[in-house]
Amino acid sequence: MEIYKLNYKDKKTAITDLLDKEVYVEVKDLNDEPQLTYGKGTQAVVEIGKIVLENGIYDADFNEVIAPVFANGYKYDVMSVQDIDFGSNEVYPKNPKHTFAGY
Repeated sequence: MEIYKLNYKDKKTAITDLLDKEVYVEVKDLNDEPQLTYGKGTQAVVEIGKIVLENGIYDADFNEVIAPVFANGYKYDVMSVQDIDFGSNEVYPKNPKHTFAGY
């Protein structure tokens, strides 16, 4: 089993790459709407998204007083039985925000 921690510029770039590498494949649902499903060998895909480094501060009406600080990029974790070359998008965090149980 291979576990990949990935960092992309944004969600659109990530989805495009995951489709190109057939981690995801696009299928049509019963309403003929496009949906993403796992490609051959993909066991799990977790969209982490943006990671908050510092929480924002908000007033009693939930108006933002101080904006949160985010880590660079948009994160995904992938579990696959296949070896996939994600190139420079693969990262090796020292303190991951998500892990797959047992891996």
